[in-house]
Amino acid sequence: MTLEVMPATGQIGFPILSLIIFLPLLCAVALAFIKDDGIARKVALGGAVLVFALSMVMAFFFVPGSSAIQFAERAEWMPELGVGYFVGVDGISVLFIPLTAFLTVLVMLLSWGSVRYFSRAYLIAILGLETATLGVFASLDLLLFFVFWELMLVPSYFLIKVWGIGPQRQYAGTKYVMYMLVGSAPLLVAIVVLGVNHLNATGEFSFAFVELMATPASLGVQTLVFFLMAFAFAVKGPLFPFHTWLASVFSEGPVGMSIFLVGLKMGIFGFIRFAIPLAPEAAGEWFWIVAVLGVVAIIYGALIALVQPNLRRVLAFASVSHVGLATLGMFTLSTQGFQGGLLMLVNMAIASAGLFFLAGFLYARVGSWEISSFGGVARHMPLLATFFFIIGLASIGTPGTSGFPAEFLIFLAAFRVHWALAVVGVVGIILSAGYFFLYYERAFFGPATREAVRTARDLRPREVMISVALVAVIFWIGLYPAPLLEMTGGSTDALAERISGGPMAGAGVENVAARE
Repeated sequence: MTLEVMPATGQIGFPILSLIIFLPLLCAVALAFIKDDGIARKVALGGAVLVFALSMVMAFFFVPGSSAIQFAERAEWMPELGVGYFVGVDGISVLFIPLTAFLTVLVMLLSWGSVRYFSRAYLIAILGLETATLGVFASLDLLLFFVFWELMLVPSYFLIKVWGIGPQRQYAGTKYVMYMLVGSAPLLVAIVVLGVNHLNATGEFSFAFVELMATPASLGVQTLVFFLMAFAFAVKGPLFPFHTWLASVFSEGPVGMSIFLVGLKMGIFGFIRFAIPLAPEAAGEWFWIVAVLGVVAIIYGALIALVQPNLRRVLAFASVSHVGLATLGMFTLSTQGFQGGLLMLVNMAIASAGLFFLAGFLYARVGSWEISSFGGVARHMPLLATFFFIIGLASIGTPGTSGFPAEFLIFLAAFRVHWALAVVGVVGIILSAGYFFLYYERAFFGPATREAVRTARDLRPREVMISVALVAVIFWIGLYPAPLLEMTGGSTDALAERISGGPMAGAGVENVAARE
């Protein structure tokens, strides 16, 4: 399979992706020389807004319905090893650049008055994490991708250790880094195997995604690469049973860090970006293992969330359930499943992260994450309760919200592959609705038993701005998902067609034919 590459200079006239990726890092460097915290906050917010604006410009000029790599930039880095600077986006990755920038702006607004100490260092860490995350989504050289993948650990560790809210935050930060390093080792091995396979086939090294896609690989090589990558991406996901780092990090880490973790599922993105397209025959052979793990995660996450007394842990295990749902969709290996999985990742970036924003607002007022401490919130903080309810509806896939088209496409694909997987997945959706309404009733209604709730102020203008932005995106995607489906359609069609041994190989071909 050969992918067309559209250079950024010919498409938009300047290297927009490099500017988007490295502008946050430049702002972070500038913050190191700014002594006034107030000015530092304004510079950080201004840089984040500019990155978001550039990402929207990129999305506007993106050619929808095409499977080509767009806004591509290539430069030699280590030519003797076939390693280069290669970034670009297609229908699979294009949505995650604006999403990352959007969440960063909201995190900056969230931290405006809530970070009490080392605020400049906190902003530097957030901006550094944004650069690494954008690099992960845009990298098309696998070693460059691995560099950004590893660089995410540096700001993440300090965010958890220094600005975490729990007494075990240092342990949680160390646990997170160790888990990610354990996952990274097989990922690096898989990348080396692909490079050596390319060397054997062509006589030279290359780690460029488009060239590796065109390099033939035996089923044995593909199987090795697929399972090595699957392990790495499952740990990062996190996908059951590799999720055990999640609860401690969410319980101990800062809200801003949790928003990145729950909203941007780079591990699940890695499946559709690299594992499936680079090992298509192995994905078609072993898809059922990952699909079953996805279904187990749906049920497991929902059941564990159902018995949690702590709101952060409820949201943490709810995200495990949603990760399973996205995984199930992607491993139907069909256009509908790929698009549903991508939309589910988008919904998690809006709805799941949105619930963490609102939970953070509630914690700032009540000083506790225990659900038993929140009675009477709806009476004393009606705006907060209303926005939490709307965003919660999106998280459980209510029609009209951003979660519905994602779930519809996932189950449409899943029922065509195996009805039993789909039925179990539906049970998980029912459970998720059950724990949301159960905990919402407990936390937001009833008498206010704590003075902190009775005297709490409702959402401030800055918090209303964040909530309105999230709700606007939720209803836009829920009521009119067509632009997103058109942007992703070309790449998901091409990927479904590539999976010649997959259970839904014909679906992608049929969709391509229909479009033509």
